Amino acid sequence: MNFTKIGHIVCLTAAGMLAACNGASLGSESGESAQARSAQPIAKAAAQTVPLPQPEPTPASPPGPATFAFDGQLTQGGWIRGQVPAGTISATLGDQTLPLTEDGQFFAAFDRDAAPNAVLSARISDGRVIESQVTVSPRTWNIQHINAAKGTGGGSEAWWKKREPEWLAIRDARAKKTGATGWQQDFIWPVKGRISGHFGRQRVYRGEPANYHSGIDIAPGNGVAFVAPADGVVVLARNGFSLEGNIIIIDHGGGLNSAFLHASKIAVLEGQSVKQGDYIGNIGATGRVTGPHLHWSLMWRDARVDPLLFTGPMR
Repeated sequence: MNFTKIGHIVCLTAAGMLAACNGASLGSESGESAQARSAQPIAKAAAQTVPLPQPEPTPASPPGPATFAFDGQLTQGGWIRGQVPAGTISATLGDQTLPLTEDGQFFAAFDRDAAPNAVLSARISDGRVIESQVTVSPRTWNIQHINAAKGTGGGSEAWWKKREPEWLAIRDARAKKTGATGWQQDFIWPVKGRISGHFGRQRVYRGEPANYHSGIDIAPGNGVAFVAPADGVVVLARNGFSLEGNIIIIDHGGGLNSAFLHASKIAVLEGQSVKQGDYIGNIGATGRVTGPHLHWSLMWRDARVDPLLFTGPMR
């Protein structure tokens, strides 16, 4: 075992191999030692990794199909329900802006007198516009031609004084947005019985058309209970209207609402949430009617639609 002293650094060597080296130079270093020490920072710097600049991540578009996906009853008085393309900012059906859910679902409907073609249009976040053509099939309506003059309709000034606030209450109720999601459901019949009046029927008096029937009339018998055809919120529940009698309107969301007329009893309150199948009232003959029945009408915004196309045939 040999000891070798270089300056004030003492190294222990054995069998020609360096076993340990401790201490620090208090004097000058040898040229070989200085060269090794000066090389260390360079080696350390060379070992460091310099990160390369990364591109900004591209925001992911909401999930969805490449174009419109939809189904429904694509006919006059019918409806359409579907999914907008991925990345959609806004969508329209014709001149109507579509309400969209967070995951891009939409609902719309076609008036009884809708044109044979409509266009679905979506504005995409990258600036594109995607369109889909929708063919709206025509229907044959029950039209009765009467060889008589059409009545003047309406009533006296005194009658309208009572009627106007009723009409305004109905209009305002139908305009309410409650966030209900019943429009996503398959509708059920509010009551089953004889259908005494179909949607869309109309009389024409010497070439002058009267208003068409805006709903469906069901006559199971006076006092029979009826239920909500889908989830929703009651936006109107009033007694004694001039034409409608005792009336209930339920908002199903998405611009769609149900009206139930001529009830003998109203079993719900305005602002109340109801589930599909909940009891809401009883059949009656209030208002302007010739016998007890339930008039059930559906509207999407200003479009009047056929309840039969929401429920399917009565079984």
